[in-house]
Formats: sequence, C-alpha cells, structure tokens
Amino acid sequence: MFTTAFLDLPPLEEAAGTVVLPGSKSISNRVLLLAALSAGTTRVHDLLDSDDTRVMLDALRALGCSVVHQGDAVEITGAHWAPASAGVTKNAAAKRLFLGNAGTAMRPLTAALALMGGDFELSGVPRMHERPIGDLVDALRSLGCRIDYLGNEGFPPLRVHPAPALKLDAPIPVRGDVSSQFLTALLMALPLVATRDIVIEVVGELISRPYIEITLNMLAQFGIQVRREGWQRFTIPAGSRYQSPGEIHVEADASSASYFVALGAIAAQGKPVRIEGVGAASIQGDIRFVDAARQMGAAVTSGPNWIEVSRGSWPLQAIDLDCNHIPDAAMTLAIMALYADGPTTLRNIASWRVKETDRLAAMATELRKLGADVEEGADYLRVAPPPHANWRPASIHTYDDHRMAMCFALAAFNPAGCPVRIEDPKCVGKTFPDFFETLFEVARTDVVHVPVICVDGPTASGKGTLASAVAHRLGYHYLDSGALYRITGLAATRAGLSLDVAHEHTIARMAGNLAIKFTTAGRVLLDGHDVTDAIRTEEAGMNASKVSALPAVRTALVALQQGFRQLPGLVADGRDMGTVIFPDSGLKVYLTASAAQRADRRYKQLISKGISATLPGLRADLEARDARDSGRSVAPLKPAEDALLLDNSSQTVEESVATVLGWWGEKRPLAHS
Repeated sequence: MFTTAFLDLPPLEEAAGTVVLPGSKSISNRVLLLAALSAGTTRVHDLLDSDDTRVMLDALRALGCSVVHQGDAVEITGAHWAPASAGVTKNAAAKRLFLGNAGTAMRPLTAALALMGGDFELSGVPRMHERPIGDLVDALRSLGCRIDYLGNEGFPPLRVHPAPALKLDAPIPVRGDVSSQFLTALLMALPLVATRDIVIEVVGELISRPYIEITLNMLAQFGIQVRREGWQRFTIPAGSRYQSPGEIHVEADASSASYFVALGAIAAQGKPVRIEGVGAASIQGDIRFVDAARQMGAAVTSGPNWIEVSRGSWPLQAIDLDCNHIPDAAMTLAIMALYADGPTTLRNIASWRVKETDRLAAMATELRKLGADVEEGADYLRVAPPPHANWRPASIHTYDDHRMAMCFALAAFNPAGCPVRIEDPKCVGKTFPDFFETLFEVARTDVVHVPVICVDGPTASGKGTLASAVAHRLGYHYLDSGALYRITGLAATRAGLSLDVAHEHTIARMAGNLAIKFTTAGRVLLDGHDVTDAIRTEEAGMNASKVSALPAVRTALVALQQGFRQLPGLVADGRDMGTVIFPDSGLKVYLTASAAQRADRRYKQLISKGISATLPGLRADLEARDARDSGRSVAPLKPAEDALLLDNSSQTVEESVATVLGWWGEKRPLAHS
C-alpha cells in the first residue's frame, strides 16, 4: 500500500489484463459481527484485509471473542452473550472501542451492544464523529436502551449503558432516507432478543436497498429468516437464534469492481480487463453498476465469478440515471462522465453527503479541477465533460475517502495526456489497500511517460541513501544500479570466473539472466536468496568496478536496468544513470561531497559494523577509485550536462531529500496545481 503524501499518476493510455479483487467490505464486516453473535466457531475465507475490518476484529477481541488467523482464513468464536435485561454480561465490562471511520462497524455494534448490555464507549476518527447516528440511537432508546452522546447530539462518540429492560411489543420505527446502515444495524442486533416477533417499520423512502438485500442474505446464512413486506416492514420471528454456518466465503467487492469495469470501458482497446472474484451471480447490489456501464457503451461479458470489459462505444454515451440502487459505485459513473459525449446526470444520491465525506460537494470540487462543468444539487450531480484541449492537470484532494482516491485515478487516462496527483493515497486502505499496485499491473502507457529521477555521483557520496529515501517519499520504484554490478561480480566469482576480458562474454550472458529483486525492506535477493550483506563488502565494491569496465557486461545490464522503469515512476541510483541508461530522465542529480567527508562517513559505517579501518587509508582509496572511475573508457564518471549538482558535505539526509523533492516538484506539471 502506498503511504506517501501524494501519488503522481503519469498520463495513462490503455489497459488489459486480469484483476483479482479483495473481499467485500460490506460483506466482511457483516460476517465478522454475525460470527461473533453466533453459537460455535465460524471459519471465514477471503476476508477483506483493510482498515475497516481490522477495527472490527480489534473490537470483537475486546468483547471477548476468539479471533484466530489460520493461513488465509480467520476463525471467529462468539462470546457468551446475554440479553440486556440480565444486566452486564461477564464479557461486557466497561470497554472503549475505537472504530476508525468504519460505519459498517460503528452502526451495528452500537445496536448489538445497546441490546446485549454492558458499559461501552464507541468512538472513531474525527470524520466518524461527523457522520449521523441519531436516528439509530432514537430507535434504540425507544426500546429502553440507554445511550449518551459524548460530543455533539446525534453523532458519535457514544456511551452505551446497561438497560434494565427492553420494550419490544410495538413496531420499531427507523428512518430509511439517511443511511441503510441504521436498518442493517437493527436487523442484525434484534435477533439476539427475539423472545417474540419483533417488527421494524421504515419511515420514509429506504435508500440503498441493495445493501439491505446483502444483510438479509447474510442473516439467512446464519439461521435468521426475516420476513419483509415490501421495503417498509420487516419482522424478525420469535425464537430467532444465530447459528454458525461453519464455513463461509466472502465474495469480492462489487464496489471495487466498478473501478475496473470503468477502466475497461475507457481504456481496454484490444484485450479486455478481466475481473475475478465477483460476477453475474453476486449478492451485492453494486453489481448493477455493470448495467449502467453498458448504458454508457461498455462491452461487457460475465459469468458467475468473473466480468470482462472492453471499450465499446467511444466516446462513452451520456446518461441520466437514478442511482439509489448503486450509491457507492455511482461515484465511478461521475468519472466515466468525463469521457462521455455530453452531460451526464446522476440522481437520488443524497446519501453521498453522509458518507466518509460529503461526496457530492467533494466530487463537484475535484471534477472542476480537471476542467469539467459541474452542477451540484441537493441530491444530484450533473457532469459535462471538458473538451480535449480543456483538460487540466490536477491535484485531487481525497478527504480521507477511499472512493475519492480510487475513482479519480481513472482520470489519468484523459485524452489530453494530463497527469493527475492523488493526495493521501493510503486512504484506499479502508477497502482496497493494494488498489494502486493492482491498477499499475493492468495499466499501459508509453515508457516515455513513466517518470525517472537519476542520482549519480562518486563512491560514498550517499547516492543509495538519498535515492531510496526519495523513492519512498514519492512511492516510486528504486533501482540500485551499483548493486547490479556487485551482484554480477558476486555471481561470477561464485562461478569461478575471473573478472577480466577472458570471461567477459560468459559473465555478460550470466548478467543478462540474473533474477534480482529489491524488497521494500531494503534487502536484495538473487535467485530468491538474500545477498544484501554479501554485496556490501569492500571486495564486492572492487569487483563491481571490474565488471562495470567490461563493455559486454555493461551492454547486458542496460536492458535489465531499463526494465525497472515501471509505473508509477523510478528513482535510479548509479554513476551512469543519467548519462547512459536513462538519458531522457526528468531530473538528474549529481551528488557529491568532499573526499574527506566521504571518507569520514565510510569510516563510521565500517566501525559500526566492527570492521577496522583508518581515515587516511579510506580517503586514499576513495581518491584512487575516483581517478580510476573518471578515466574509464566506457561510461566514465562524470555528471550529465543537464544534471543539477548537489554537494551534501554539510547536509543531513533529510535536507538532501528535501532539496531533490523541491527540484522535482518544480519540474512537474502539478507543482502549482
């Protein structure tokens, strides 16, 4: 998952390939709570691993449930729950539960804990404390539950107290026009106290009905058969009792599928984008997004557990659609509207205002940054796409909302070739932590669009430290070209080859087939084996200089190095990165420091590892190596003509990183967006 402050998406052109989706957030958290409320142990397969599910699992552990990870599955054994009228349960001592920004945890847990008894504080992030819960609390109070607001009336955080008795004889009214999660919370909690038939009556229009269908489906799998009369009256039968199904599989997330359905409609011009894990047989209402995509011109085929999408009509066809049935996925339609042949209107989406952010206002604001003409109504959004020439580079504020980040990533496929910056990309962790990595696996663009920063310089100047830090800050890939030569030298010596012209072509053939991987933890793997320490010795450094002087070896490694240029970008560290390997790179930094300063750094590094050294000796070695590298006949050590010089003799690493990021920012189209 990207943890950078922002992620710059270069212009993207096409898409093709297979996407395997994570589990549904809506199903995952429902399954976890139902398993916790059930007798027996439930083995849950394909559970979504995200921020929302982690806070739910933490809450269940705090409530006394057993949570055991078994490979890719999670086993949940429920606590010994008792009705509120019995007083505080043995597992319901005063607890503070932090639920992040997970409405699928806050709302149903509030209902379950209020009915079952105990003393709890339920809180979340600041945005959760702005999401309404008053209608659910009113419904629970009407039953005799005791719930206090700890902040603003009608909003979390909440304090739940034991209730002396429950009043379940009259129908329970709950508003349906704010959030379907209020009704879901009652439907999931009331079976715990169903000593008689319990009736829920929905006041007003029920929005997001497909999510209630998911709830009813999940309740049935755990033994609760709710009777409903249309969408206004729901009856939980007397004697209802949760029973574990033993094992259950979580379907992939249909809302997450919407981004890749849209991607196929926009950018799959040859082979399709194939989405696995969800399909025509899905129980999720957001699968109906596929119908809307077809209306806009997408070419779609599907099976029970897969969908394939490619571009059909182009430009896409503008639509006017009531989106009550796909409230979350409808956000993706707003991005598809940017590629349509006229204005698109999305209606009946007032629920957007009480989600992770006010999505109506947020979408309108960010779409305008791209050049669209947007009309925002109380419960609708009208999007007129910008003409090709009017698209603008934009830095998209994501409001700590995962869906804002994911849907706006599709704007990088714009016909004007404008880059798009996604601020706070880590917010996708709520439902799809690997979203951007998955997108980059199927996105295609001309290699010249993939940005490269090169950091060159002499030995011990700190190239690797600076380059890896910059790569981490930008979310780019990292190439330690020096490691490639060190690895080649190591592999050759292990094979018994002398590092000279006698074995030049043998070493070159070996170098071209090296299986090398740089891990995010800073380790280097050769054929799956960790060689990080083996290639960091002084001997390995000298051997790297020897093999780098062999023209055939250098030629063999050029293609290998250039292959590291992958989305979303690359920071390459090496003494000829900007002059030989990536001469078209967007920023070339020539990093240097005085020989005395470099010797001092190397001395401290060696001493910390218990390796004896002397400062005069190290300085002499560095100066000799500088002279040798500068005099090479092939790719001699020198700065590129357009390189920016950075003397870090008196700078900290952070100061050097800030300097390079500043230079890079000034060169990017989004610098002043």
